[in-house]
Amino acid sequence: MRAFAALLLGCTLSMAALPVSARVVGIELPADVSVLRASPLPGYTVAQQKCGICHSADYVNFQPPGMDLEQWTAEMNKMQHSYGAALDELELRLVAAYLAVTYGTAQATDPQVLALSVEARKASEEKVLMAKGASIDVPALLNANACLCHAIDQKLVGPAFKEVAAAYRGETDAQAKVVTSIRQGVVGQWGPVPMPAMSTLSDAQLNALAEFVLKQ
Repeated sequence: MRAFAALLLGCTLSMAALPVSARVVGIELPADVSVLRASPLPGYTVAQQKCGICHSADYVNFQPPGMDLEQWTAEMNKMQHSYGAALDELELRLVAAYLAVTYGTAQATDPQVLALSVEARKASEEKVLMAKGASIDVPALLNANACLCHAIDQKLVGPAFKEVAAAYRGETDAQAKVVTSIRQGVVGQWGPVPMPAMSTLSDAQLNALAEFVLKQ
């Protein structure tokens, strides 16, 4: 047994002394030919422009089948907040609607999907106007959206705009917080009367309102 162990040790030492050679092996992956399914929904264009930056179109097929709008929206939120997808809030919701209709259980005629398409069209029109130097008429926007529950310097149904501005003064993300409050609504922050969500406003309109409030 000892003789066998010595022989085995000698073979091991001899092999260790042999020169080791390596060679580079090239691996050529097949070209990515996957494409997103075409759709007239505005989210299709956004997905083409931005989703392919990080992954192939075939990534969609790895998601569970039959996802609805809420589930696709949650998936897109994960892409934005966990993986840093370069999407603003409207783009995120547009892509989610496109995916839910094209790959999931939503229908293009669903009220939420139709509302998003209208919102996208308004946002596009506003971008054109702003590019031409036109500005958003904030007083008209306030009147059209029942924002007269507020006044500039006194509390009505809701807090005065000056009170809101003072509460956010000094915060670096004040604009984003006020935009979120206007879009999603507010419950309990300023009293017992809730402020309803204004989810149909475009990003440009929301930012114009938030900027107006914070300047008071």
